Amino acid sequence: MIRLFYSALLFSVLFVLGQPRAIGQSTELTREFISPVRVLWQSGHVANTEQLLKPGIGQADLTNASICVLKNEGETVSSILLDFGKELHGGLEIVTGMWSPGNTPRNIRVRLGESASEAMAELGEKGATNDHAIRDFQLQLPWLGKIQIGESGFRFARIDLLDADAELHLKEVRAIFTYRDIPYLGSFNSSDERLNKIWQTGAYTVHLNMQEYLWDGIKRDRLVWVGDLHPEVSTVNTVFGYNEVVPKSLDLARDVTPLPGWMSGISTYSMWWIILHHDWYMHHGDLAYLKEQQPYLSALVKQIVAKIGPDGKEMMDGNRFLDWPSSEDPAAIHAGLQAMTIWSLSTATQLAVILGDGETQRTAEEAVSRLKKYTPDMGQSKQAAALMSLTDLVSASDANAVLAAGGAKNFSTFYGYYMLEAMAKAGNYQGAMDVIRKYWGAMLDLGATTFWEDFNLDWLPNAARIDELVPAGKKDIHGDYGDYCYVGFRHSFCHGWASGPTSWLTEHVLGIRVTKPGCKEISITPHLGDLQYAEGTFPTPYGVVKVKHTKQANGQIKSEISGPKEVKIIR
Repeated sequence: MIRLFYSALLFSVLFVLGQPRAIGQSTELTREFISPVRVLWQSGHVANTEQLLKPGIGQADLTNASICVLKNEGETVSSILLDFGKELHGGLEIVTGMWSPGNTPRNIRVRLGESASEAMAELGEKGATNDHAIRDFQLQLPWLGKIQIGESGFRFARIDLLDADAELHLKEVRAIFTYRDIPYLGSFNSSDERLNKIWQTGAYTVHLNMQEYLWDGIKRDRLVWVGDLHPEVSTVNTVFGYNEVVPKSLDLARDVTPLPGWMSGISTYSMWWIILHHDWYMHHGDLAYLKEQQPYLSALVKQIVAKIGPDGKEMMDGNRFLDWPSSEDPAAIHAGLQAMTIWSLSTATQLAVILGDGETQRTAEEAVSRLKKYTPDMGQSKQAAALMSLTDLVSASDANAVLAAGGAKNFSTFYGYYMLEAMAKAGNYQGAMDVIRKYWGAMLDLGATTFWEDFNLDWLPNAARIDELVPAGKKDIHGDYGDYCYVGFRHSFCHGWASGPTSWLTEHVLGIRVTKPGCKEISITPHLGDLQYAEGTFPTPYGVVKVKHTKQANGQIKSEISGPKEVKIIR
């Protein structure tokens, strides 16, 4: 009886103590442990590196039987460079063995890199930095234990043993891959494997940036940049469908930007916020959520309209920014801002109609009417040409003449999406597909597994791949190039704004376009260009739409289409 009493008492105590408490914040993120796929480089005395390539279990043991050993003799530093095979977001887990003499902790240095050369660089060398995420740091490792450290975007990790006349025993070094475990509901497959890989790489780039909020970069710019969100959200809609990270990020941008501020200090970014809400509503049809935006939306419209001159010219203050490659061209920026003001206010008009906000509708319509009476010179700027075409300030054919000049030359990763959209508006689908293959495909040719903050075809001659140490006489595509805020190794090699081809290929090659809110109606008009077939899926709130387009011998396209009964499909 006494035994039963104490057993019951112990159970009661454990039951009470074991209850989870509502303290702190939960997360939607998953952690997965990834072993390296190869040791790319080693220096000093390093033995049994193949042990680190085996699947780990995250547990030290007393056998010390399977151990990679780094041994320093005198001041010699032994080091290894590990390749995890693809860009990841997260940190490292290191499991150690038993070195002798004694059980003194070992001092190591860890360097994470999106390229092999970044992981080998010193801080300050060619822009190597710890901005936003610490990717170069020192720490102690326990004897016969485990430690989890770091959080950044990386593919490569270098480990240096810093102690003189010492050994380090490594049982495991695994990447802690942190991501949202969500299905890829959208898909794209065609007769061109290069386009297929580009679509998938754009999807993966955005997926990595879907952390607690929707970031632009996982190494640098781990922030919510609203303009950058637009191509990212297009990719989210195309690949994943609804995900709470989008409204969560849009609301954060709103809540931290009381008017008269501009989101991120940039007038166009507040304009993108308006356009994003329209796109989100069209895909998901959440009227209650849209109504939550009405007070801020109506006040923002008034603020934008107040920056339009009597002659219909935009006079935006704040940071006058489109994208980095156009940032030193005031004429292109003015032309782009004129178009962005029209685009955002035209979109605001549509939202005001949905919301029954007659005052905002009239204010926006009157302003758009004034803005369209003035047409700035787009020059040879592909950014300006794209935006002016998409807002009917210039004809699609005139804009296409600028965009098609030199093919992918002077494209950019962010505004490249709008350049592709403008080429499609002109009917130049084949030209756009060729640009995607050449421009985004060139990053894949250099070893990329995600798309970069920026890229320039002029960097290609004699450039080494990012997944190799730069051979003598070759250019370092990461360390030797870049501009503005992304010089050298500060350059982000996983930037969500570069994912434009993913949504573009679905919308224009598969031909899937949402025409009524909540995907209640979708039009499907394929443009295969030189492809023999293209097939894929597209997520809606009711399930996926499936399409397959096959080019017949006579050049006609045979389409097989199916979808949820709630979605009206227009062919």
